[in-house]
Amino acid sequence: MTEPTSPHDPQQTRDEPHRDGLDAGRPVDEHPDLAPMHVPMLKIVEAGILAWAVALVVTLVVPALHEGSRDWWPWTCVAGIVLGAMGWLYVRRGRGNARDAA
Repeated sequence: MTEPTSPHDPQQTRDEPHRDGLDAGRPVDEHPDLAPMHVPMLKIVEAGILAWAVALVVTLVVPALHEGSRDWWPWTCVAGIVLGAMGWLYVRRGRGNARDAA
C-alpha cells in the first residue's frame, strides 16, 4: 500500500517563477515567512564606543603605543569614539529602522 502524498510535498516545485525568476524549479517553501529578529542596536553601538574608549586609555597609558611611528593610534581611537557617537545619535533618533523604511 502506498502512502498518500502530503499537500506540502518537498519535491513539489513551483509552476510559475517568482517575480525575479530565480526560484523556478526550487522546492516549495513549507515554512511561513519569519519575522525579523529584534537586534538591540543601541547596546551594540554603546559596546563599540566603550571598546574604543578602553583602547584610547590603554594607548595613552602605555607610552610605546603612542610614540614614534605609532603617534596616530590615539587619534584612531578618538575617531572611533566620535563616529560611534554619531552612529548612536543616528540609531537613537530611529533612522535606519527597517520598520520605517519605504
